[in-house]
Amino acid sequence: MILVTGGAGFIGANFILDWLRLNDEPVINLDKLTYAGNLNTLKELESDTRHIFIKGDIGDSQLVENILDKYKPRAVINFAAESHVDRSILEPHAFLQTNVIGTFNLLESVKKYWTNLPNSNEFRFLHVSTDEVYGSLERTEPAFTEGHKYEPNSPYSASKAASDHFVRAYHHTYGLPVLTTNCSNNYGPFHFPEKLIPLMIINALSGKGLPVYGDGQQIRDWLYVKDHCAAIRCVLAGGKVGETYNIGGWNEKPNIEIVNTICELLDELRPRADGKPYAKQIQYVADRPGHDRRYAVDANKIECQLDWRPAETFETGIRKTVQWYLDNQVWVENVQSGAYRTWISKNYAER
Repeated sequence: MILVTGGAGFIGANFILDWLRLNDEPVINLDKLTYAGNLNTLKELESDTRHIFIKGDIGDSQLVENILDKYKPRAVINFAAESHVDRSILEPHAFLQTNVIGTFNLLESVKKYWTNLPNSNEFRFLHVSTDEVYGSLERTEPAFTEGHKYEPNSPYSASKAASDHFVRAYHHTYGLPVLTTNCSNNYGPFHFPEKLIPLMIINALSGKGLPVYGDGQQIRDWLYVKDHCAAIRCVLAGGKVGETYNIGGWNEKPNIEIVNTICELLDELRPRADGKPYAKQIQYVADRPGHDRRYAVDANKIECQLDWRPAETFETGIRKTVQWYLDNQVWVENVQSGAYRTWISKNYAER
């Protein structure tokens, strides 16, 4: 059995769905169900006894300790995090509370549990982080390797950098068997619509403007979420304790190219009623404060040591993603309506 924190979020939910499609090992899913947590994503698991959902906060030490004592997981995979840069600029306190203090409290609870395990050497704590902790790159600089120094530039990336450091410290100070992954920008099914790709798809279909920050030349490496999930499984199974693994898709693209690609796919798959191209809806807006110009991940370490490689190119992954949003409008409407969060409040109490 494994414990997944943040398992109702975008990456965590995809991970659980893939995990239970591939094997029968049960999953305890601990999620606070903040605005981006969505149990509709896990609807196919409603009657699946292998999925045990518990609503709660990783910072609630008593709850976490009770879960660990009751279910005795062999691993904890920590996806739980506040993750949107724009929100971190407006409300940094929530990012400090969840990403730093929450991770610290989780580590304390896990350390206490691990210390008393008879097979403690087999236990793993896998912390899922971001490439944004490394800062920004110029166009000609080599991609981030695991040895790159940390230079976070937003409240979000600073909070994730701090959590990474705590995970590292708990390994070096206490011997906790940790693994850390730093991934590039994920995209794919079930992505909350505040992020670039789902926002562009949903706005385009709604006839709204497609807001592009600044000149649109900010470069990101893009990783299909199911490739990321496969990489995490590889790290959990074969990663060396104490090591960090960068997970990237080898897909560096400027934001404006991403938006234009989405428009072209929608022109093909769901043309506008007036016959005009979706690119007509693109609107350049004032840039985000402190916007990093480029992220790029060197994934050679995980490829060479653990034999993982992304299965999707950006071209195949983005087509699958656009098609998924076209085919799952009910999910999108539920996320946007607020009705979903009302349903949650009526059906799940803190426990």
